[in-house]
Amino acid sequence: MTDILAWLSSLPEPLLYGALVLAAFAENIFPPLPADTVIALGAFVAARGNGTAIGVFTATMIGNIGGAMIMYGLGHRFGLPWLMQRVPSLFPAGATERITERFRTQGLFAVIVSRFLPGVRALVPPLAGAMGIGAVRALLAMSLASAAWYGLVCVLAFRAGANADVLLERIAGQQRTVGLVAAAIVLAAVGVIWWRRQRNSR
Repeated sequence: MTDILAWLSSLPEPLLYGALVLAAFAENIFPPLPADTVIALGAFVAARGNGTAIGVFTATMIGNIGGAMIMYGLGHRFGLPWLMQRVPSLFPAGATERITERFRTQGLFAVIVSRFLPGVRALVPPLAGAMGIGAVRALLAMSLASAAWYGLVCVLAFRAGANADVLLERIAGQQRTVGLVAAAIVLAAVGVIWWRRQRNSR
């Protein structure tokens, strides 16, 4: 973490934004990449005179949504089997089936909520493309989720004190909280759908 912070601090403003674009872009293709850490530290550096909150947010959104829509396009063009062979890191064991079922039952709502779930959010764009969810609808849904999460990251970074470790602890805590809330929403939606099906079957 210290090395990343030192590297980001050495960059001039345009290159700092460029690094954030690349990190946000790459997390859609290489989920193990600690993109949230890079973006949080980049925002932390920017808050100390190397950039602006609007610049950080804009760079992050451009990279994140750009990468997501490229993966959406690949999923739409080639389908999941092709992607699973070439980018296996995108598909955690069992996650594909669960998210596919959510998409079938919850539609666009599932796209938004699943983008908040750590460990599976990179799976959302190619799966949305493969399942034929409209490009404009998918773009709006993923943009809403990304704007909410990275907006929160920027706010925390620009309000943080001088300690980057404290910032990362707060980001991790917020990520767990958001993930739990998103999971609770998914469970509630599944319960409602199940209840409606049972009622209709009667």
